[in-house]
Amino acid sequence: MDSTILINGLLENQGFQKREEINSLVQLLACSSILPEIDNINITASDEQPELFKIIPGRSITIGTLFLSNPTISVLCLRYGIEWQIWFNASGKKSECTLLCDMAALKVTSQFYAMLPPVDRADLGNNHPFIQKLIQKNNEEDFDVFNLDSEIVEMLASVHSISYKKKEVNLKWREAINRLARPTEIMLMSGGDVRLNIDENNLLNVYGCRPFPRPEAFTFASSTATSISNYAYNQAEKARVKLIKRSLKTGLNKGAVQFSNKLKAQLTAIFNLGKEGEIIFSPSGTDSALQIGAITQVVADRSVTHIVVASDETGSGVSLAVSGSHFANNTALGFTTVKGERIKGFRDCDVVNIPLRNSEGDLKTEQFVDQEVLKAVKAAQASGNYIVLHVVDQSKLGYQAPTTECVNAVKELEKEALLVVIDASQLRIDSEDINNYIDQEYIITITGSKYYTGPPFSGALILPKKITKKLKESDKKLPEGLTEYFNATDWPESWSCASHLSDGANYGSYMRWNASLSEMKRYYATPLALRNLGIEKFCNFVEDSIQQSSFLEQLFVSDFKSRRENTDHDIRLRNIRSIFPFFILKNGKPLSLEKMALLYRLLNKDISDSFENEPIEIKRVAAQKCHIGQPVKVKYEKDQPSAVVRISLGARIISDSWKDRDASLFFHKIEEQTSQVITVIRKIELILEHPMLLKD
Repeated sequence: MDSTILINGLLENQGFQKREEINSLVQLLACSSILPEIDNINITASDEQPELFKIIPGRSITIGTLFLSNPTISVLCLRYGIEWQIWFNASGKKSECTLLCDMAALKVTSQFYAMLPPVDRADLGNNHPFIQKLIQKNNEEDFDVFNLDSEIVEMLASVHSISYKKKEVNLKWREAINRLARPTEIMLMSGGDVRLNIDENNLLNVYGCRPFPRPEAFTFASSTATSISNYAYNQAEKARVKLIKRSLKTGLNKGAVQFSNKLKAQLTAIFNLGKEGEIIFSPSGTDSALQIGAITQVVADRSVTHIVVASDETGSGVSLAVSGSHFANNTALGFTTVKGERIKGFRDCDVVNIPLRNSEGDLKTEQFVDQEVLKAVKAAQASGNYIVLHVVDQSKLGYQAPTTECVNAVKELEKEALLVVIDASQLRIDSEDINNYIDQEYIITITGSKYYTGPPFSGALILPKKITKKLKESDKKLPEGLTEYFNATDWPESWSCASHLSDGANYGSYMRWNASLSEMKRYYATPLALRNLGIEKFCNFVEDSIQQSSFLEQLFVSDFKSRRENTDHDIRLRNIRSIFPFFILKNGKPLSLEKMALLYRLLNKDISDSFENEPIEIKRVAAQKCHIGQPVKVKYEKDQPSAVVRISLGARIISDSWKDRDASLFFHKIEEQTSQVITVIRKIELILEHPMLLKD
């Protein structure tokens, strides 16, 4: 939504020429979210009726200039009006649905208000009783949008001047309002865990990113998590609007099934899976590990041994998840659990963790890891167990383990009671690699939130035909405790083993996947030759820049391959180093984990206040927000514990460079991205030059 009308309203009226008001409005619009897009609705400012806030259904939203003098009121009025029009259009523009529109707009706007920084929430003033009273009241715990008193109803109706012909709230309305009357950014935070929540002051989650666009930040954090792009946010908002319309027409459950199937079809098309791969959605990579644990409970006719390679490079809860245990104290569907306890319906199983580093923190050789894997396989074989080998194809530091030769050796040792799982959560592989894995009957774990820079917490499994056939033909049910984690819509419709899972949908997970798929489509719309050249140019620049900075030291992996050797005929993503971990040195010594964590936070915020007396160029660098991969604990040398941070290639670097669809501009755009890398490194240097900043 183009919000310039609000700014123009301030500029065009003599009574509102205060620069601080304009600046405040701009800042508020920047730090809240993009306002939803809506077609054929005129947004106007009125100086003839300065106290006016008026909605003409299906036509316009008018905000009086009196309210434009208060940026918070302006944004809240606009948010309410847009949401009202969205629901009115979705209802078929029926006047009898105005109460539905009032309730939905009130609920969404109050949630939107609750996400504003405290300083903006406190600045409502006394200008507009509609906004002031309703929004503040709706943030009280006992407020119920379905039981509005007559005063509030009249106040809501006064905005559009339509009398209510229908005052009952039917079941379809209730369901739609409960699940879909939520700002897109809140939906993107739902159906995951508390790590998606943002703090009220900086509006950042624990990963240092947001569920709405953050274009002001230089971002190279795809190895961890990334704020959603403007493009993907708009696509997610459009999906929400379609869901509202579909749910009001056919009901929530049918709408959920259609949405899930559409997303699976899109993912199938992007990776050219055809009929060879079946897709299961999950709220996170760890939830995907739980799904693998559940699947093995169905397909295995004996005790199971999970061999998790690179266990120190995967999610902290993976080992618990594959064993069928609660890996947190709550689930994505909102159930309270006890971490470590067995999930109902799971049989006991063994889990063998094989980390890439030894107890002293030293990186093992490939050969040593391979030997550990083979030893674990033989031990499980001797016990008569069904073996699940978890292979990592690019970890958070870029490692791949065990070797292909080792996996082939395992397959020779055990041909029947073996399942190979590829952890491709970073998804730094091409569709050819995915299909190659499928052809070998491997299960693949993917996410849309790493390389493809979708919102954090979007997981999925891709299953080969052989496993799918076993699951479809089995008379066993998935463990009953999975009802606390997944809906039936996450799983294929034809699977009777999942039929006991609950109706409904994890809309947060699906909205995140919708955003991720938008990024995937953009990425693959870039011509292959340009894509490869852009990747090579960016990655070479990052590697060279780190090497040339005396205060940075790259985590080289001479003994353990982080990439395969390139050939002229095999220029694929998995063969290219695209994650660049590095130590930060002060006086030749690495920063501690604690100092690295602090520096990471300083990089991601405006610290120009600490450089008031410095030249403007220094202030500019200090002010720039730089989001990179979170610190990972890694030993520097003997008896020197430390950590590395990461600059990583993300798909958006390529797709943003191609958004103008002009080959002559493509490399210029790539160079703009590399200049941002220079700023990141310069800001690191600036922080090191001012040691007081690193004192907690």
